[in-house]
Amino acid sequence: MGLSLRKKVLFLAIACMPLSVVFADGEGVVSENVVPFAYGDMDNWVVREIHESGIIGGNTKLLYELGPSDTIVGNTAFHNMGGSPWATSNVMAKVLGVVKTNTSVFPEKRGDGMCARLETRFESVKVRFLALDIEVIAAGSIFLGMVHEPISGTRNPQAMLQSGVPFTKKPKALRFDYKVKAAPEKNRIRSTGFSRKTMVPGQDSLAVILLLQKRWEDKEGNVYSKRVGTMVQRYTESTSDWVNKATYPILYGNITSRPEYKSYMRIQVEERYTLNSKGKSVPIQEVGWADPDETPTHMVLQFTSSHGGAYIGSPGNTFWIDNVELIY
Repeated sequence: MGLSLRKKVLFLAIACMPLSVVFADGEGVVSENVVPFAYGDMDNWVVREIHESGIIGGNTKLLYELGPSDTIVGNTAFHNMGGSPWATSNVMAKVLGVVKTNTSVFPEKRGDGMCARLETRFESVKVRFLALDIEVIAAGSIFLGMVHEPISGTRNPQAMLQSGVPFTKKPKALRFDYKVKAAPEKNRIRSTGFSRKTMVPGQDSLAVILLLQKRWEDKEGNVYSKRVGTMVQRYTESTSDWVNKATYPILYGNITSRPEYKSYMRIQVEERYTLNSKGKSVPIQEVGWADPDETPTHMVLQFTSSHGGAYIGSPGNTFWIDNVELIY
């Protein structure tokens, strides 16, 4: 699929027909347009059956992706299906010819449909005759974009992800249902598999990150962006049950003087990647705040069970997500 066609498919997957809702706010009648994300109801999943290499046990593992209900058997790289704009942290890696998987996002029954369950967990690789036992921390994540499979190594994992999709609208808020189980530990664990486990100061958070960016590319293929809109929400405490229709406003322009601003909403809080016009994975260099009346070119949206980046987190953190929508 060409780049322009892929962009159109991903854009149309988000910009679906809105549902108009009218409600009373105590002072009058307010109208809002509710626009569900394609596959944002979490009811449809692609199941992948991957056979891991014999040297690490030769087990058959199941990976789950948001998309049209289907089953794929075989060690083939995955590409977004059926116009789904979503990717997950469930990946197939092939390093030096060895096939290994990671599964940290799962479909789960909820009422008459399904939801997504994101877990932070240890993923291990054992080679008995080499006395090799490697454990890494893997957080569960679903995000708008795609994964460049097969993963070929643990170095710079963000470069294996295409973060964000084309998007030119300016919604008022993000809405979704969620449930949280937060690990009680006050510090996090860093485990890359190739060095000893270490403690990282600070409690882990489950997070939702929505960024509206205005991106451009220079003649060398470098990609830059300014931040048009921001919504970042973190959770550190468990919920007793589902929180339905949680609605978080999107803030536009430079928000550093607003009372809602937190340090983790700052510019370039972490490095994200995209494919440039030459098909190369390059970092998105976020260089500042856009004026609030600017039109975005891309949306970044991620739900994650740990906030600290690759190989850092608190095993046991669990984040359930359902019914993801934009409000206009």
